[in-house]
Amino acid sequence: MLLTRVAEKLDLITNDPEERFMITGVSWEQYETLLTELGDGFGYRVRYLKGILEIMSPSQRHESYKKLIAMLLETYFVETGINFYPLGSTTLRNVASVRGVEPDECYCLHENKPLPDLVVEVVITSGGISSLELYEGLGVREVWFFENQAFSLYALREGGYEEVTKSELLPALDISLLESCVLSTDSPREILLSFRDALH
Repeated sequence: MLLTRVAEKLDLITNDPEERFMITGVSWEQYETLLTELGDGFGYRVRYLKGILEIMSPSQRHESYKKLIAMLLETYFVETGINFYPLGSTTLRNVASVRGVEPDECYCLHENKPLPDLVVEVVITSGGISSLELYEGLGVREVWFFENQAFSLYALREGGYEEVTKSELLPALDISLLESCVLSTDSPREILLSFRDALH
């Protein structure tokens, strides 16, 4: 049973603050059943692409970066008057493209939609299923990665994602300012206040 195989794997990674494992030969039906059985309080990230299941245990550092980036972006939306709908780590899935993923953070901009316009991923350990391949099949317009203390941004084109130097969804956002705030050693409150002041 798939749940038993997952439980056995999780026993092996409970002592590691961030680890990932993959299981192959998993059907879409098994993937959906697993999500139902695990429920919302699972605490791990589950990704699925064409028969490959990946589960990742996020570290404290991963979650700290993720939360700070979310707070900064949401401050930006509020301060600049952009309507936004935060979807957090909602499971995004599409049976037709045989893929499903739980992003670190994601947002619909201007109006609520079934799928987000923007996804943000924090990468501490590399490897595993290609995030861009997952999100391309779902039609997410922009994917941002925070990896090695820097942002890289990708915009969806007809032939796949293209790396861009600034967001096409948020062209006025200074990515270098966002980056410096994420890397700041100040308290989150001080960082948010400084970021808000910089916006004005």
